[in-house]
Order: sequence, then structure tokens, then C-alpha cells
Amino acid sequence: MFTEEEKEAFYKILYKRRDIRTFLPNPIPDESLQNILTAAHHAPSVGFMQPWNFTLVYSDEVKERLAWAANKERRALAIHYEEEEEKESDFLALKIEGIKESPLTICVTSDPTRGGSHVLGRNSIPETDSLSTACAIQNMWLAACAEGIALGWVSFYKKQDIRNILEIPPHIDPIALLSIGYTDDYPNMPILQTANWEKRRELEELLYVDTWGNNRTNMD
Repeated sequence: MFTEEEKEAFYKILYKRRDIRTFLPNPIPDESLQNILTAAHHAPSVGFMQPWNFTLVYSDEVKERLAWAANKERRALAIHYEEEEEKESDFLALKIEGIKESPLTICVTSDPTRGGSHVLGRNSIPETDSLSTACAIQNMWLAACAEGIALGWVSFYKKQDIRNILEIPPHIDPIALLSIGYTDDYPNMPILQTANWEKRRELEELLYVDTWGNNRTNMD
């Protein structure tokens, strides 16, 4: 059992966690980094396959190439907003990554072959290796927040670009680029919400009972 204070601390971390794009150059203490990586490695995984690996990128040259890959994809995606000039401008103005600013970027990968061809659960749902890796990333995010360290998930890139830059084997899936470091700009709400790009949906609208679309607010 957990005390009320412990539960309060957990939920405080859960709701405070943010996707950060601006970083200070200050190095991350070894102990804090180890805590974050250990938290990731203790994530649940389907069939206990533990499909993750973590490539720590400190090199400025490598980070420059990763930032290039992200920016290339950002500009390619801007095409989707060409007919909405204001939307396109807003999109290009968004800061999507802080790879070159942060002292460390971590590429989190998933190995779909780990555990062999018969992993409990993955036989039925092949995507469970990626989903398990996402659980590890969420653990990292929460642990980083608890350590007072900011983390940003870079989601704009072509996977083959990242494989080429980091020399990742072709069967390995680069799930995420995570920039980690200290920041002096930790917002109280999500960046996209602050920028009026999107707002949080009401939970009640997303809850169904027994069958899809059977909203519980419509029940007697």
C-alpha cells in the first residue's frame, strides 16, 4: 500500500510531465541518467520480451545529422497545410525538437526478433513489441520528471534516415528520438495546447460501455 503523500507525489509527476523542446547545455548527472534508463528497463513488456535498446548520442556531429533529418521531415509535412496559409505558418513556427541544444539525445529502438519467433502474446498481436517499447519510453518520461530533468520526444523523421545515421540494422525499429536535459522553460500545460494547435478532449466523450459508440452519458 502507498501513503496518501506517495500517491499525491505520483499523480503530481504524472500531470506535470511535459514534452519539452528547449534545453540548457548543463550535463545530466550520471546517477540521474542511470535512474531514468533503469526505469525504462523496468517497463512492462508483452511476453517479457524486453525489446528495447537505448543508443546514447552525445556527439555534436551526430546530433547535427539527426536534427537535419527531423527538419527535413518537418518541411515535407508542411505541404499538407499549403492551402491553409496561417496553419502552415503556425506549423513551421512550432519548435519540434531540441536535439542540438540538449546535452543528450537517446534513440530508443525495438527489436521485433528478440525472444525468437514464439513470444507469448506477440504471436497474436505483432505490434506488442513496439507497444512494450512505448511503455519503456513513458517510464523514462516520468522518471525524468521526477529527477527534475526535461524530455522531448522527436516524432518527425524518416526511420531509414535514423538507421543510416546511427548505423542501426535494417530489422531494428527506431521508435523514438528523445532529447534530455535541464530547461528553464517548463510549461504548465502541453506546448500544442498553449499554441492553440489543439485542446484536450473531454474524457467523458471518449468512454463507451459494452459496445463501441455506446456513450455512458446516454445511458439511463
